[in-house]
Amino acid sequence: MTFEEAKKIMDQKLGAYKIMALASCVHDYPMVRNVSCIFYNDKIYFKTDKNFRKTQQLFENNRVAMCFNGVQVEGIAKNKGLVIEEEGRVFEKKYKEYLWQSYNAYSHVDSEILIEVTPKFVEIWDEDENRNAFQLFLDFDKEEVEYKPYD
Repeated sequence: MTFEEAKKIMDQKLGAYKIMALASCVHDYPMVRNVSCIFYNDKIYFKTDKNFRKTQQLFENNRVAMCFNGVQVEGIAKNKGLVIEEEGRVFEKKYKEYLWQSYNAYSHVDSEILIEVTPKFVEIWDEDENRNAFQLFLDFDKEEVEYKPYD
């Protein structure tokens, strides 16, 4: 399997948006919470209030892990500034389209920042058409994939 084929499996499993668990850690104090994610440009985006504890953790340690239904992403989080300052306001448009209720309830223009997560390593648990379990390990820096049957 090629890296691009494995990436397509990841993209299919994640779709255009998902609620993902976000794990972060500062000073040996781990935290996990759900965030509403939008996927584009081969990255994961979510918004958060710049004053939240999770955001302060991300400022101190930008290494994160995210998970949804058998897809675990390890990556680097980057503060992209206010949501409304993104060029083309892509996130805002997609968030409004896919997560209207959240968009409508939690749009605080002066404190909402956009976080971009660049995947570095992804682990996918899946099954083939015969229900044989396997794992895929995607290394984004090397653009390599390892397929590992699981029994």
